[in-house]
Amino acid sequence: MVGPVIRSGEEMWPPWLKPMLRTNFFMSCPVHAELTKNECNLYCLDCMGPALCTYCHSLHKDHHVVQIRRSSYHNVIRVSEVSKFIDISGVQTYIINSAKIVFLNERPQQRPGKGVTNTCQICSRSLLDSFRFCSLGCKLGGMKRDSELNFAIKPKLNKEMMQSSESDELSTPKKMRRGMEETFDEDTSQNGREGISPGTPPNVSYRISRRKGIPHRAPPF
Repeated sequence: MVGPVIRSGEEMWPPWLKPMLRTNFFMSCPVHAELTKNECNLYCLDCMGPALCTYCHSLHKDHHVVQIRRSSYHNVIRVSEVSKFIDISGVQTYIINSAKIVFLNERPQQRPGKGVTNTCQICSRSLLDSFRFCSLGCKLGGMKRDSELNFAIKPKLNKEMMQSSESDELSTPKKMRRGMEETFDEDTSQNGREGISPGTPPNVSYRISRRKGIPHRAPPF
């Protein structure tokens, strides 16, 4: 299992982060040296061991394994993969091959580009104004200067729970009104039935007044 973010003094990071940043990737796998496509570009966050190749991956099926990629001879990881486990806020992201990535380690830059107003707080690499670090390693180093900086993922309310909560809040008054209306209608109808259904039947005259008819004479003999 991937370990939780741990605290050491004023620093916070996942236990696998430092080992992953120190790992050598893109070397031929010593275990599967005789096989083709044995380049080690995978890392198991649960085992925190050496890099893995695709053949080694079969032994880590139930583990959390991420893929490391290359850009300009530097190791990178896709944001969609790493953001599941750590908070990468403050680290500049880049688009490579239509995928958003972050660099693993620092990339020092002696001379910032012309007109650059923001640089990495650790290695002075040119950055966009909205970022503080150029890599995960630089953010890790920045924790020594900023006690509030960490990799812990902030809890977020489940979208369905939020929608359900909002729905309940909106529908509750209507339900209450509807319940009150139903109770009122029932009480009204019951009272109405009691009003039109007296216990003693009304006095009704059953005598029939007959009108006198025309007198008839007796027939002659």
